[in-house]
Formats: sequence, structure tokens, C-alpha cells
Amino acid sequence: MFLLDDLLLLPFRGLLGILKEIQRLAEQETSDRARLHEKLLYAQLQFELDEITEAEYQQREEEILQRLQLLEEVER
Repeated sequence: MFLLDDLLLLPFRGLLGILKEIQRLAEQETSDRARLHEKLLYAQLQFELDEITEAEYQQREEEILQRLQLLEEVER
């Protein structure tokens, strides 16, 4: 009976594993300080090369700085 239960629950366990991995990757991306600095530098480079407008740059910069500030608050 336990084997049958395991077989029936297998798709749900697989889905749960995938969802946990997605959550782990999302947390890693939002909490990785070096990655945020890299995104900020990339946005600056795009602005300097006229690939994005000043308004787009300011919006990206604000979002990244807010994430960095949130990260600092969480780490305290």
C-alpha cells in the first residue's frame, strides 16, 4: 500500500521540488549584493552608450538601490 501511495504522490513531490528550487533561486538573486552592483554598473554602461534613456536609467538605479538598502536592513 505504501508503494502505491508513493507512486500517486510522485508528481506532487516533483512539483514541490521544482517550486522550492525556484524560491531558492529567487531569494539568491534578490539577496546577492555583488549581482546587484553588477546590474547597477551595467545600467550605467547602457546609459553612457545611449542604449537607454536617462529616465530608464534613473528607474533602474532606484530599484537596485532600494534592493541594496533592503538587503542591508535584513542583514542587520
